[in-house]
Amino acid sequence: MTEPTITQLQPMPDDWQRALAVVAHPDDLEYGCSAAIAAWTDAGREVTYVLATRGEAGIDTLEPAKCGPLREREQRASAAVVGVSAVEFLDHQDGVIEYGLALRRDIAAAIRRHRPELVITLNHRDTWGGVAWNTPDHVAVGRATLDAAGDAGNRWIFPDLTEQGLEPWNGVRWVAVAGSSTPTHAVDATPGLERAVRSLLEHRAYIEALTDEDPETYVRGFLTQHADAMGERFGGKPAVAFELFGR
Repeated sequence: MTEPTITQLQPMPDDWQRALAVVAHPDDLEYGCSAAIAAWTDAGREVTYVLATRGEAGIDTLEPAKCGPLREREQRASAAVVGVSAVEFLDHQDGVIEYGLALRRDIAAAIRRHRPELVITLNHRDTWGGVAWNTPDHVAVGRATLDAAGDAGNRWIFPDLTEQGLEPWNGVRWVAVAGSSTPTHAVDATPGLERAVRSLLEHRAYIEALTDEDPETYVRGFLTQHADAMGERFGGKPAVAFELFGR
């Protein structure tokens, strides 16, 4: 019997200037995306972060009123490490985000404000590769982001946005889903990997609550392992993988 052929990942498109990354929580982008984002900002591309929540329910030992502002500060510092200065929060409630019109509207409004060609989000499916159950927040935000990429270009969906001066934007060319179990494209993680490690380390309060392992050992091991695993399908180069949906 012949060995099964491993499908190789294609390079991500690079003929774009503006990207918008939409996720549920602080740290969602840093668990796998930020090496790619560092490479893109190095190339002069603009990347903006939009987070549905402030992650206020993410640390069991810290009440939400204190946790939210702390995690917001960590997220802004984390984004700065990879060249992102624009970070917005939609103020949905952490842990109980609801998929629906309110969420789609907020994300469509962000897309109209920032007019990206590339939209990035996180795994919107029920599981992580059929092995671990995904969180409702990730599913809701990922699915709503895919839908809002179309909503943003239709003036008859959420017409109140047009009344507020947010003209339709039909210029989204791709939505890239990180953390997918069926990736199609990838970015070489090598140039941005060290900054990705430093970026995730900015979420120190969250990481210290998550694991007893030394934070840098934990972060470096996690990011390197995932980048190397994707690299097996990307010419042997450590990689950040995405499932790319064209529009």
